[in-house]
Amino acid sequence: AGIIRFVTLLITLLGTWFIVQTYFDHRWEAISLRSWLGEQLPRHKCGNKKSCPENYFAFKITSGAANVVGPSICFDDLMSNLKNNIGRGLNIALVNGTNGQLLKADIFDMYSGGLQERHVVGEAAGRRQHVKTPSYDEAATKMNDKIRAHFVELGSSHVSKLGFRDNWVFLGAKGMKNKSPFEDHIKNDKDTNKYNGWPELLEMEGCAPKKMD
Repeated sequence: AGIIRFVTLLITLLGTWFIVQTYFDHRWEAISLRSWLGEQLPRHKCGNKKSCPENYFAFKITSGAANVVGPSICFDDLMSNLKNNIGRGLNIALVNGTNGQLLKADIFDMYSGGLQERHVVGEAAGRRQHVKTPSYDEAATKMNDKIRAHFVELGSSHVSKLGFRDNWVFLGAKGMKNKSPFEDHIKNDKDTNKYNGWPELLEMEGCAPKKMD
């Protein structure tokens, strides 16, 4: 009787494990034998899912959520997110594309900002620099054709479609000519918005090549 109870218990445990593995596999991706043994799992830069190869920078860009949670930018662990330096509109970080050093971080109010402030966007980057841009709250009201053209030069293919309260994340550099693979955009649509009047936030991570030329 004892052996039968043991076998029954073992079968039950194996069946439960199989169900968990089948239906909740994505919940267990980060768990390994090493973690059960108390060993630390390797940490990738910016908390990304994987490391970047040599001559690439790790990055993660997160847009704002409605007008409540601000955006963040991480670039090769050499800069923190912008929790204490965020504002409505475009939150732009300018980074040296060769060594990853943060050169400048600024906010451009695209809803009520002045003309001079908006012109600065067009002077945001040189040939050896990366530009990181998450949107927050509203980034399109005062984004005129000239500003959009500057982002196109930096490699954006979505900025021409950016509308009222859309969410947008972008990493580019001069000379890309509509070819940046690091861009995402979600429309403000009352039928699909996650928040009242705003779409869900966007998060993008990856590896950006160093500017070697």
